Amino acid sequence: MKKFPGRLALQQRVLPHYRAPFFDTLASSCEGGLSLFAGEPRAVEHISTAKSLRNAQYETQKNIHLFKGSFYFCYQPNLINWLSETNPDALILEANPRYLATPSAIKWMRKRNRPIIGWGLGAPQHAGILAGLQKKNWIRFLNKFDALIAYSRRGADDYASLGISKEKIFVAPNAVAHKPKGGLLTHPIRQDYEVLNALFVGRLQERKKIDNLLRASASLPKDIQPNLWIVGEGPARRSLEALAHKIYPNARFFGERHGAELKHIWAEADLFVLPGTGGLAVQEAMSYALPVIVARGDGTQDDLVREANGWQIKSNDLGALKSALTNALQDQHRLRRMGAESWRIVAEEVNIEKMVEVFVEVLRGKIASV
Repeated sequence: MKKFPGRLALQQRVLPHYRAPFFDTLASSCEGGLSLFAGEPRAVEHISTAKSLRNAQYETQKNIHLFKGSFYFCYQPNLINWLSETNPDALILEANPRYLATPSAIKWMRKRNRPIIGWGLGAPQHAGILAGLQKKNWIRFLNKFDALIAYSRRGADDYASLGISKEKIFVAPNAVAHKPKGGLLTHPIRQDYEVLNALFVGRLQERKKIDNLLRASASLPKDIQPNLWIVGEGPARRSLEALAHKIYPNARFFGERHGAELKHIWAEADLFVLPGTGGLAVQEAMSYALPVIVARGDGTQDDLVREANGWQIKSNDLGALKSALTNALQDQHRLRRMGAESWRIVAEEVNIEKMVEVFVEVLRGKIASV
């Protein structure tokens, strides 16, 4: 793999624990090293953050959170001091105009004629009487970057729709897992009398819509109702267990599972289902050759879940969830073919190594053009 021949600085509002493997891998691809700057989330966000990095320098600072909802802003007061100490050859910033220290960081880099790259989900669609003004603000903000790296093709299309030159836009499909080690896991075809296993892994929160998964499973024809395995902890567990006891006793709550115990559960599952928002476990499910049912979100699922390996459904649509489950559980042989395609996608297209390759390609190109 090619490397970036310089020192890289990278700003994040916060450092979620699931991002640590990506940043450590990226740091290994920077000859001058990587310094990462991030602060703490608001308590109400319940974000589990990484406390350290193995390969990258990690500078933690205080975030100042202003207002909330659509009026939320974040100010990182020590960003310029960090840049002065780090003295990077290139800077990657979260492409979000709500982060109030970003313009100063861009100005600092511009004075030194060094490239600035934005990284983000895309640009929101605005509505209402202020839509025109908000759109102009986003265009003005995004044009300050030398390049934009989007999490997904949908995000790249968002940037292009605002008139940003397509030559400046790159896609690094959002990855939280490394390329699978070893070969394709083979799931056996079960006997007619055996029940298939549908699996959910994640935090048990209302927004995950596990209640919809219970209701949809209960409404399926008896002959295809699966064993529903729910792995994880969270504030909704007690209410979900009560609901399962009432309407779907085929559900089993495992609690938190890690290591060999979780690996065994992945290997015995036939289908992975994520009925609500969030989706960190989707790539892990695919690495175990599982077909997936996921709710549409911010676009990052689009590059992972396709007709060949799963189903994307509308969020909080009970009817769509039931239809997808019915489709999936009627044909074991198709499930196995779709699972093999899931594995191929995360092995060849969407993994941390591929994501790092895009970042390094962009960095090398922009350094060469300065």
